[in-house]
Amino acid sequence: MTQLNDPLRLSAHYSLPNRIVKAAMSEKLADAEGAPTVGLVRLYEKWAESGAGLLLTGNVMLDHNAIAEAGNVVIKDDRHLDALRAWAQAGKSHGAHMWLQLNHPGRQIPRTLSREPVAPSAVPVKMSGLFAAPRALESAEIEAIIEDFARAAAVSEAAGFDGVEIHGAHGYLINQFLSPHTNLREDEWGGTPEKRRRFLLEVIAAVRAAVSPAFAVGLKLNSADFQRGGFDADESMNVVAALADVGLDLLEISGGTYESAVMFAESPPKHESSRRREAYFMEYAERVRDKTALPLMVTGGFRTRAGMNDALASGATDLIGIGRPLVVEPDLPRRLLSGDAEQATPVKLATGNKQLDAIIQGSWHAAQFSRMARGRDPKPSLSRWTSLVRYFLPPRRFPRATLAQPDAPGATPAASAA
Repeated sequence: MTQLNDPLRLSAHYSLPNRIVKAAMSEKLADAEGAPTVGLVRLYEKWAESGAGLLLTGNVMLDHNAIAEAGNVVIKDDRHLDALRAWAQAGKSHGAHMWLQLNHPGRQIPRTLSREPVAPSAVPVKMSGLFAAPRALESAEIEAIIEDFARAAAVSEAAGFDGVEIHGAHGYLINQFLSPHTNLREDEWGGTPEKRRRFLLEVIAAVRAAVSPAFAVGLKLNSADFQRGGFDADESMNVVAALADVGLDLLEISGGTYESAVMFAESPPKHESSRRREAYFMEYAERVRDKTALPLMVTGGFRTRAGMNDALASGATDLIGIGRPLVVEPDLPRRLLSGDAEQATPVKLATGNKQLDAIIQGSWHAAQFSRMARGRDPKPSLSRWTSLVRYFLPPRRFPRATLAQPDAPGATPAASAA
């Protein structure tokens, strides 16, 4: 039976040393121009030693005018190639593979970052005025964004990354095209399920054409949006079936949007069968297995070594994505693989208010990113309220990363420690 320590061949060109993946989390450690910084390099040097076979970065954006959060890395062209190379080298320094997650936020851009975001259709995010109403994209703009995905993938390969993951989940632009709730178009980009998935398929084709066969290309896809009239499990299954021969190496299963943020859930699944499986999206993964031969990855909810091994042994997933536990215990994969740890250390941050809890989760983990970026260890005892206050203060800025001198003056752990 498959276990965490087993290697995985994703394709004829690509293999991973074990089944644990450091899942994507938004680090927000780029400089003001969207380049990787010394702090981001230091963070990934820490995770490079984690023992995970694959490190997935957080959101990397395609346009300085379309970023989901301040501090996102942006790849519009190769202007930051040296800093990107320093980032890639840091993540790969202890044998892990490293992929960039490429994304366009579409309508999910905070009002403070854009007064006129773009989307398939002019459907606003229903979240208390935090997001401006989007403008519907013109066809020429859609084609240009497809080219942006391809260009960013090519730069990623030139920088030394091993692959990219296209973010097609969590209510971002690709997910917006897939969803009948946010895609109301009646042209070649919407109106039927086949036309709604056209944008995704053209992005994948453009990315695959822009990189070498040995460069990995993955996709993160929602199992469902978990909102009325949105992208549901049946339509998601049909998308999976359409991915059979498009050149993907990996499919990651997730779910939810900003309006229904199940991907940030802290409570265990409601159904007993889901609780036994431990992860949030295992039931969907079991259904997907019958639809595709693609290697599958499930992220969200895994906390115990036994639960991870059971999921792998069942055949429903090939890789285990672990996110927030690695913010508290950066060496958790290594200890799980060796048998020195049986589960992640639990961290209780919930207040009972779903929207507040999502903000607290983000701010608390962002504070831990910042600590590791400064060369300090995570602090599990950090107050959720302290981190929430710090979240709204001006962010700490680190110098841009360089290949020759990753520990630039002014950014050493001693100089920048709080």
